[in-house]
Amino acid sequence: MSDELQRIMAIQDPYLLLREVTTRLADAQQEVTELARLRRRVVQDLHAQGLSYAQIATKAGLSRGRIHQIRHTGPAPEGAFLGRGAVVIATPLRRDDERGRTVVAVDDVSSGKRLEDLARSYGLDVTSEHVPVSGDIDLNRDGLVVVCGPRMSQQMWDTYAQDPVLNWEQAEDGPWTIVDRRTGEVYQSGQDSNPARAYDVGYVGKLARPDGKGSLLAIAGIHTQGSLGVVQLLGSDLNTLWGQVGEHRFSTLVGVEYDPETSEPQSVELLTPLYRHDEESAA
Repeated sequence: MSDELQRIMAIQDPYLLLREVTTRLADAQQEVTELARLRRRVVQDLHAQGLSYAQIATKAGLSRGRIHQIRHTGPAPEGAFLGRGAVVIATPLRRDDERGRTVVAVDDVSSGKRLEDLARSYGLDVTSEHVPVSGDIDLNRDGLVVVCGPRMSQQMWDTYAQDPVLNWEQAEDGPWTIVDRRTGEVYQSGQDSNPARAYDVGYVGKLARPDGKGSLLAIAGIHTQGSLGVVQLLGSDLNTLWGQVGEHRFSTLVGVEYDPETSEPQSVELLTPLYRHDEESAA
């Protein structure tokens, strides 16, 4: 019996006991989920290295059937791309100056909801919140996914500025663009071109937290349709992204053709390589 369990069992106040047991059960379930994810990842990695399930079983002291079961059941390893155990998904509030009130963009709601569904499909606990109109948000938290561009938050502007390759820029009173420092390519939304077209550019990156003690997942479009495109990419190709970048810090851009009536992505493609930031810093 662990010291923690003994501590909880010794609590006399029934209400405190109920609260402590409930909290501990939630924490334990998250731990079980992440252990199962790690176990499956180890088996997948060993199998990818050329070992048979029988060889893995023999070396691990388990049955071949058990190894095969681990490989094909439980939470998928790529879920760790979003977070471990629990994630917080933050989407921005906006100021409607005409009506003098705070609103949420429909596309931001859709992006947030789809990210919540995606995270839950990987066995993660999910909570949601908003980046206030002021842009103030605590970025020093584990499992944080922020759907917010640099225009909406000074904290996010500072976070995006760490990116060694992809740079958000805005000409005076002009449209936002994203510049690839490696190639010199400038990416602009179709909404801001002449003639305008139903095309946007989205950004996704794993970036350092301000306290340097972890990373956050940052998602933003030049317009809201770009964020929706990124979310669609994550939903369809998360395993591929995870296989290329794992838990390393990275960034990339996504091109999104969308329905001008509904903003729904119709086609999504990577515009740049998946830039690993540790490799860029070493270059």
